[in-house]
Amino acid sequence: MRYTKVLAAASALALLTSCGSNSSSSSNKEGTSTAASNVTSNVVTTTPTVTNAPTTQATEAPTEATTEDNYVPVYKQDEDTPSIDGYNLLWSDEFNGEQLDTEIWNREWRAPGWTNNELQEYTQLSENSFLRDGKLVIKAIKSEKDGEDYYTSAKLTGKKKTDFTYGRVAVSAKVPEGQGFWPAIWMMPKDESYYGQWPKCGEIDIMEVLGNATDIAYGTIHYGNPYASQQGTYTLTNGTTYSSDFHEYAVEWEPGEIRWYVDDQLYFTANDWFTAEEGADEKPYPAPFDQPFFLQLNLAVGGTWPGDPDYTTNFDKAEFEIDYVRVYQKPQYDTNVTKPEKVFRKALVDGNLIYNGNFATDESLTDGENWRFLLFEGGQGSAEIKDKTIVITSEAEGTEDYSVQLVQADLPMINGKKYRVTFDAWAEEERKMKVCVSAPTAGWIRYLQDTQIVVPKEKKTFTFEFEMKNKDDNNGRLEFNMGHNGSTATIYIANVRVEEIS
Repeated sequence: MRYTKVLAAASALALLTSCGSNSSSSSNKEGTSTAASNVTSNVVTTTPTVTNAPTTQATEAPTEATTEDNYVPVYKQDEDTPSIDGYNLLWSDEFNGEQLDTEIWNREWRAPGWTNNELQEYTQLSENSFLRDGKLVIKAIKSEKDGEDYYTSAKLTGKKKTDFTYGRVAVSAKVPEGQGFWPAIWMMPKDESYYGQWPKCGEIDIMEVLGNATDIAYGTIHYGNPYASQQGTYTLTNGTTYSSDFHEYAVEWEPGEIRWYVDDQLYFTANDWFTAEEGADEKPYPAPFDQPFFLQLNLAVGGTWPGDPDYTTNFDKAEFEIDYVRVYQKPQYDTNVTKPEKVFRKALVDGNLIYNGNFATDESLTDGENWRFLLFEGGQGSAEIKDKTIVITSEAEGTEDYSVQLVQADLPMINGKKYRVTFDAWAEEERKMKVCVSAPTAGWIRYLQDTQIVVPKEKKTFTFEFEMKNKDDNNGRLEFNMGHNGSTATIYIANVRVEEIS
């Protein structure tokens, strides 16, 4: 969760999130250092320094983490942490003591508005982060200051205490429900200047959940110059939410691949990323995710993604609860990895880059194959394929243009090529809709800019042309955005084509 980012789960469209840091300027170093690893040839053999010393008693303003560059973390392993086949336990905290262990955690202070227009002050006070009944509680508190609403919360980090390179991170947590709450479990590099400040340094978001939609968990990486990101989502069903019970959020971070899990269910894998200095070649893969990172836990209030609290937000329940944090490592990691070749989807025999563009097949709209129908930020509705047409019925328009959305991703976009987008559209009554071709894994830039059209009651063919001026992308995405435009009239779309014209 850092600076400004444009959202969209490997599902959405344009979100804003991010973290933040005040690190020094960028570096031209080509390699990497591992604080707790011995590197021999292309194999990293993990040999952490471990202690099972008793938990230290915290103070209201804990001592800052050491700032020496040559420190060696002394990892603490909780005796109650279970083992996992194929892994060694690196460090863990089961939160069974009476006070926060400040040999593991820093309480980081930050002023309101530090990133993402968030409202909270992150404090070092135990009222905002404390242990209770074997769990860590990060609590957001609403008060008043100078006649205005004032919010405090906590951000805990393991920087310069429990940094590590590669491993399995597992965190069991329960999130608060309420407009404006934004809990996160995420990782940043120990030395943000090594490859350059964000996003060049890289960021791994293990979990983010919005308090107003606690059935969706997001897992994300941010990286690159130019900025890029990849994101997956895991949605609970049958009325269950991440605020109603504890769930385990995990990342398996290895050289050349990162995998995201919820309750041991794999839902997202990333293995294609990059970083570079301005005007320079890309750093050797798998940079920037080949350096020591540290873990962070925080509960933000408000900001550019979740929006601010409102009259429905109950601060009596503003608690982000963490049952355990466990970090494991394999005995060895092979770092001799190569960046995977981009695979570009082939056009159909008629030149159409859109699969099932004539809606001749009644496919699933939720499985991520070909067409996907998506709802966000208060959007409500449904879609069905019928008579070679897709019918989108809206019940609530939501708060964003992407609140009701039909998309198809995996479109090959080649630098220097020109493309034509055509489709037929009509509506139950005249209404507006936005169309674009976006870049979900390239910072959500637009290849075809967001274009608002007026959809008439009678069928009309719409045509747009654009030139691809960015680097080759195998994951362009055609979007029809039908939210937040003053109408919920049913829309009909047919004969969708995206084709190369030069």
